[in-house]
Amino acid sequence: MQKNILKDGDVIAGAAAGALGVYITMTASKWTIMNEDGPGPGFFPMGYGIGLILLSAILILSRFKAQRTADEEPIDWAGFARAGGTWVAFVVAAALMSIIGFYVSFGLMTFTLVLLVFGRPLKSAFTTGLLSAVGFYLVFGLILDVPLPIGMMGF
Repeated sequence: MQKNILKDGDVIAGAAAGALGVYITMTASKWTIMNEDGPGPGFFPMGYGIGLILLSAILILSRFKAQRTADEEPIDWAGFARAGGTWVAFVVAAALMSIIGFYVSFGLMTFTLVLLVFGRPLKSAFTTGLLSAVGFYLVFGLILDVPLPIGMMGF
């Protein structure tokens, strides 16, 4: 027994990722792609957006080609919840970045993912979140001197 292909999780995920790829590509096209110094700020987002669109199309087309039957494995709702939680953590971290800064929002996102998605103990999640934020600060803030978004508190 076949199910409706438009209700297939891979098709829905591919369509959502493709829409995100279109948005990223359209936004990056407004930035400088290449200049006399080399790649501009839109170079990598443009490549990422195009890659996301292509991979989404491949995912969708592969699901249309595959024959799904009733004897396939049931939906892994726990895995779906972990994937959704990861997506929410990324969105919340991006939204908080202008308020609390990149380093703190990245540390909180890492803490959340380690604690809730990977199911590690609180101490392990805290340590991982703290060390990842400090690591990003050391590499990008001190060594490379790359300005990352700073929040209202100055870090």
